[in-house]
Amino acid sequence: MNSSLTSRLPVEIVFHPSWWHKNAGITFDRDFFFHPARRVEAEQLMEKVLYERFGKYGLGSERDIPQPVIGAVHNAAGYLLSEMMGCKVEYSENSSPQVRSADIATLEIKPQDAFQSPAFKQFVNLTDKLKEKYGYLKGDVNWNGILNLALDLRGQEIMIDMYESPDQVGRFFRQIATVIETFVDGIQKETGSSSISVNRTVKHLDKPVFLHSECSHTMISVKQYEEILMQFDIEWSRKYRPFGVHYCGKDPHRYAESFAKIPHLDFLDVGYEGDVKILRNHLPDTFLNIRLSPVKLIDQSVDDIRNEIRKLVSDSGNHDLTGVCCINIDDKVSDDKITAILETVRELRNIQGE
Repeated sequence: MNSSLTSRLPVEIVFHPSWWHKNAGITFDRDFFFHPARRVEAEQLMEKVLYERFGKYGLGSERDIPQPVIGAVHNAAGYLLSEMMGCKVEYSENSSPQVRSADIATLEIKPQDAFQSPAFKQFVNLTDKLKEKYGYLKGDVNWNGILNLALDLRGQEIMIDMYESPDQVGRFFRQIATVIETFVDGIQKETGSSSISVNRTVKHLDKPVFLHSECSHTMISVKQYEEILMQFDIEWSRKYRPFGVHYCGKDPHRYAESFAKIPHLDFLDVGYEGDVKILRNHLPDTFLNIRLSPVKLIDQSVDDIRNEIRKLVSDSGNHDLTGVCCINIDDKVSDDKITAILETVRELRNIQGE
């Protein structure tokens, strides 16, 4: 792995907007994401709430100083690039932004148009005002992934396109990739990070991870991935180090052999029910970020949670290349279950002599 950890066996939790709305009164309207003062106030409030509930585990460490955080780094939501490329995005008080497919008629976009869009101009207004007031910027914005964005733009037709017009689809994906690179390069130059808003675990690595979201790869075959999409991961793994793949689906192990062909896969988000042993066998030098299920968490007992974490960490086989997270925990999950996650990881660190 082309980086090192700032803390061994890191653990991160991310709450769903419904949790924040219920427990902190935060409303996730458009201003939450684009209004300069709201951006700073909301992120600081989130830090304060985390400290009050789970401060003994290190959460909420940035609660005391207002900071110009440009994106919702305490949420898991991809929205901005979709809107920049023409999708309608609906904002609500207690949910993540909902992207509506643009259902474009052709397999073509003009990458430069995304940066002339009203959404991008509003984002630039946000960053300009924050930088003017604070003198610097922090954080990043979830930039999603190639196939995810293609689905937002083209709808389910993209799945047919991949069979019927693979060459055209490849060019379309290249145009989307150009938008992604331009956007991420610009943010990382300003803030020093690109993917905390994709998964907070990346902040525990001493170099910013370029984390490509591949949520929708559960919908395609390994053959399609290797023939059409893997080339982008290979290129990005050489251009951006450390490079990572965010795979939140249940079957990341299906891609284990393919992922092993990526020259530098430094980080892999392992979707819940992914076979960690198979992945570790094929990826001995990759940081495996184990994801717990926020849905299953609702009905699990504290002992169930503890036992599951111990098993998954054991399956990974290397505490120096393992993390634990649970993303989009909603308001039905009690604090004792969150504490069980944090306590168990702390105990596992101590067992290993930290």
